Amino acid sequence: MSDPLSTDTPVAHSRIDQSAERVKQATSEAVARTKDAVNHTADKVEAGMHHATDKAASAAHRANDKAADLADRGRELRDDTMDKAEAWMAQARAYVREKPMQSIAIAVGAGWLLGRILRR
Repeated sequence: MSDPLSTDTPVAHSRIDQSAERVKQATSEAVARTKDAVNHTADKVEAGMHHATDKAASAAHRANDKAADLADRGRELRDDTMDKAEAWMAQARAYVREKPMQSIAIAVGAGWLLGRILRR
């Protein structure tokens, strides 16, 4: 008695091997496509990150430059104000030296007026 499956066994093995090979090939192709898609996406993300980093660095540089300009302007204003205050003090000293009695009278009058204003 012969087994009906025994004659078909080599053919069945061949079909199974062919199917397995097709599955392997399809899997390899799917993995390759996935790798390509992931690499493409990673490249896009990397380019986007570089662009965003460049923009952020540029904005930081502009802000730093603006802060430095403002600091320079602040120093210039402070220096100008100090120069004006020194000039006013020199004028006041000169006036007091030239007219000491009038200076005392002005100081007393200003003190009295200020005292009246602050009492109310």
